[in-house]
Amino acid sequence: MYSRTTTLLSRSCRYLLRTPVYHKSPFSISARSFAAVNAAMADATSGVTADSLKSKLIDQLQAQHVEIEDLSGGCGQAFQAVIVSPQFEKKTMLARHRLVNSVLKAEIAAIHAWTPKCYTPEQWQALHQG
Repeated sequence: MYSRTTTLLSRSCRYLLRTPVYHKSPFSISARSFAAVNAAMADATSGVTADSLKSKLIDQLQAQHVEIEDLSGGCGQAFQAVIVSPQFEKKTMLARHRLVNSVLKAEIAAIHAWTPKCYTPEQWQALHQG
């Protein structure tokens, strides 16, 4: 006649309280990956120098003028370049950058930042006369 006043938990609630909750980390790294990251961080230099970039650009693009500045303080991670080449004639800025990036593909992969400024010989002369 009287209803029981005891609160009974439903089966699903009892299951949730009984099962331990394991939180999986959203990021995991294997021992091999960890070793590779440590090895890469131990070698702070990229092995790329301003001189090696300059010689490659002069050889492969027949560049008349190349200025390379190491912005990373000597560790070879960030470079800014001014490149003057007749091969840039009748090419858009994007096409010029793609041409330079194709010549320096391996070097660009090894460094952090690369900023080329590409000019034709006529554009370069106009910049220095004006």
